[in-house]
Amino acid sequence: MVKIPDVDANDTAAISAAYPISLKQRVFAAGLWRLAAYVMSQGIRFGSNLLMTRLLVPEMFGVMAIAMMVFVGLQLFSDVGLRQSIIQSKRGDDPVFLNTAWVIQISRGLTLCVIAVAIAFLIFFLNSIGWIPKESVYANPTLPYVIGVLSIIAVIDGFQSTKLFEASRHLRLGQVTKIELTAQLFGLAIMFGWVLVDRSIWALVAGTICSLAATCVMSHAWLPGVANRWCWNRAASKEIVHFGKWILISSILGFLVSSGDRLLLGGLVDPSVLGIYIIAFSMYGAIEQLVTKMISDIMFPALSEVIRERPENLKQSYYRLFMVAASSVYFCAGVLMISGHAIIEILYDHRYWQAGWMLQTLAMGLFAVPFYVTVICFLALGQSRLFSHLIAIRAVALFLLIPLGFHLFGMQGALVGLVISYFSSLPVTLFFMIRNHLFDWRKELLPLSAGLAGILLAEGFNMVVGL
Repeated sequence: MVKIPDVDANDTAAISAAYPISLKQRVFAAGLWRLAAYVMSQGIRFGSNLLMTRLLVPEMFGVMAIAMMVFVGLQLFSDVGLRQSIIQSKRGDDPVFLNTAWVIQISRGLTLCVIAVAIAFLIFFLNSIGWIPKESVYANPTLPYVIGVLSIIAVIDGFQSTKLFEASRHLRLGQVTKIELTAQLFGLAIMFGWVLVDRSIWALVAGTICSLAATCVMSHAWLPGVANRWCWNRAASKEIVHFGKWILISSILGFLVSSGDRLLLGGLVDPSVLGIYIIAFSMYGAIEQLVTKMISDIMFPALSEVIRERPENLKQSYYRLFMVAASSVYFCAGVLMISGHAIIEILYDHRYWQAGWMLQTLAMGLFAVPFYVTVICFLALGQSRLFSHLIAIRAVALFLLIPLGFHLFGMQGALVGLVISYFSSLPVTLFFMIRNHLFDWRKELLPLSAGLAGILLAEGFNMVVGL
């Protein structure tokens, strides 16, 4: 076995200094960092999105969405839960354990790169023999080239430092936030520089690759923790694989749930309609991603620590976190359900106005988002199998309801089917909440008042702007 060098003294001091701080203080501090980061990140992304939609045609956003979906799918189809393993495991601070996880991550990245190139060749070949419908996004001649070039991001992602996972384990997210924002700004600068010379989809590709490369470099250089070295430990790999086998299944199903809409719609509509849908989904997704990221990055480590050290406080801790998530999401859902169309008309030109009714429809799905706190609580309890089953229910519902809705009522029917699928696993979730002594119906209903407040605010907004 390779001898692992001692962690730098400054890193050790930084890690040790974090422990005397209470869990509540760490959750609060991490929450502030994550919220600030997400607001700034979405502000940057939203501003660039508004500008790019005026410089590029909708078709490019549709093609880029499908290309990125391929990589998200590959990552999730090979996810063995490295991050979750490091956060939950008692060996999560052990250099041998961390470096074994890093070797697994690198091997996975190299494999994904090869598979992505193979997919690009397959799409090119199927297009050349006419097996892909001409009106679908998959028939766009640029798509295989975009996927082929983007294959490098799998390798870059594989070499990212496990210091990012260490920071999540101990809720030290300040420096991680700075890295993410710096990388995003760097990628944005590259994208804008490119588009000044060439108004093509390659501006989006270049920005994506450069942003991820900057994150990789800074994860090694800026963060405290174990410096990664090539190492393999059989016991560590066995623990990671044992815990991650259900995470892998959950990730595969999670990809089908999170990207199934674009996967299906890419074969049902033309690139322009899909591009318009991406605009609506990006606004819906900004809220969904913020909440799920807060749950994954903050609430999951917090609940895991409560279960390890004070399991009798689990229900109380769970509902404190649930109330924060649910109140915020329900308020935003109320606003978008009423004012979604007005917001789109104010922000975008007439080519994208169909995104208005799409956004209003998608907003209803936000009412299902807070129950991800429940799902992640099951995972913290070690019930990764149940975690997989809940996602499987949603995946089956999504792949049945979207095609059915599209067949009956077109695009509107497809989006209604998508929203219904978000709630498909809720009965099973509630059953297991009761079984694990977590359910309190009064606390479940209390955040709904925030949704009513959002609706009232949106009605006032619509009257003011006259839409």
